[in-house]
Amino acid sequence: MAPPAAADDGPEEFTIEDPRITESSGLAASRAHPGVYWTHNDSEDGPYIYAVDSDSGKTVATVTLRGIMPRDVEGISIGPDGDVYVGDIGDNLGGRWSEVWIYRFPEPKKLRNVTLTPTRYTVRYADGPRDAESLMVHPKTGRAYIASKNKEEKGGVYAGPEKLSTSGVNTFRRIGDTEMWATDGAFSPDGTRLMLRSYLGSEMYSWSAKGRMKPIDTVSIPMQRQGESVTFTLDGRYLMLGTEGESSSVEPAELEDKVLSEKAAAEKAAEEKRNGGDGGSSADGNSPEENRDLVVGGATFAAAFMVWMLLRRLFRRGRD
Repeated sequence: MAPPAAADDGPEEFTIEDPRITESSGLAASRAHPGVYWTHNDSEDGPYIYAVDSDSGKTVATVTLRGIMPRDVEGISIGPDGDVYVGDIGDNLGGRWSEVWIYRFPEPKKLRNVTLTPTRYTVRYADGPRDAESLMVHPKTGRAYIASKNKEEKGGVYAGPEKLSTSGVNTFRRIGDTEMWATDGAFSPDGTRLMLRSYLGSEMYSWSAKGRMKPIDTVSIPMQRQGESVTFTLDGRYLMLGTEGESSSVEPAELEDKVLSEKAAAEKAAEEKRNGGDGGSSADGNSPEENRDLVVGGATFAAAFMVWMLLRRLFRRGRD
């Protein structure tokens, strides 16, 4: 298991203060507004998407989706075009809805309350209805993926068409199995990692240019009241993990070693090289503080040795 550890200069935990947000079920880091996260309630809330500022925990914009009445919104993601994708894909009946929907709208350039008419896509699964809570749009290709959470069988990751169509049905086909009951998922900003979380655990996958996934390792995530959401920070070095409930918290988890995305790992290695090694170490593997202590200790020993030699010579002269 790859353990995360929040660093001092990393993102901080924050609390969603909006009393309207009681069942935050998805999370997406805004690209247009760093430090802002898009979220939504999961059912019976209406067509509302909320932008929450991580510094204050306050809602800084509410988007009302015109002309739709969501059934069970469970996932949210941002595509390479900057559009926000919302997954009305939940099915608490265990996978009985013959079709579900994805809504798409451009992320507002200014954070303010606004009403928009989204593009609506009809979705069906090639192997029959699924219960799902995870919508992931690849940040490079723009292709949409859904992770199912059926209780009776293994979960799966489903790929939509290369481009979603507003005419007819978009068929999603299973491309991989998972061992978890996924409550949310997200791609790393460079598209080389896929993170799936459940209420209690998680799994990080590598993602190839051909859209193939391979499990890497689990990631230790914080214990939460009802862990429902996950997204990557914009630099790809942290996960932000949310939970349902009133005044719910969003907590960071730092990613290290093999679970880091390719770009984040390269940037981290470059920083360490500029700093002389891991944690600011010098070429001999010691930190500046350690080298300073060695110098001081060496000087003290040398001084003591010289005093001892001087006393020894004086003692010999006295005997002569």
